[in-house]
Amino acid sequence: MMQEFKDFAVKGNVIDLAVGVIIGGAFGKIVGSVVDDLIMPLMGKVLGNINFSDMFIALKDIPPGTAMTLEAVKKAGVPVFAYGSFITICLNFAILAFIIFIMVKQINRLKAEAPAAAPPPPPEEVVLLREIRDCLKK
Repeated sequence: MMQEFKDFAVKGNVIDLAVGVIIGGAFGKIVGSVVDDLIMPLMGKVLGNINFSDMFIALKDIPPGTAMTLEAVKKAGVPVFAYGSFITICLNFAILAFIIFIMVKQINRLKAEAPAAAPPPPPEEVVLLREIRDCLKK
């Protein structure tokens, strides 16, 4: 049983998958930071100083004195419909999916085999011998 596990664990596909998951997790954090820290603030500025992280609908009355931020309202125990966070996560996914699409496209382009070159023409002696053979068959 240990041998089977060892054979499974060191297969190329399993190792490749593990590396892909680790790199994907780190890459996801980078894209998340780009979306949260760069793109969404710019979109908010362009759309009139909107803070997407604080876009929500309270599903219950907000206690008086509670700040109108998503974090404060959640701390107060109010259920919320946080559509701003959803917009941010959807944008994060779209960017990540597009980047992965481009990467896979480039990897496939690099992996694509060059078209096989035409075989070199046979030597002249072989051509002449074939002609003689064909004449003798007639």
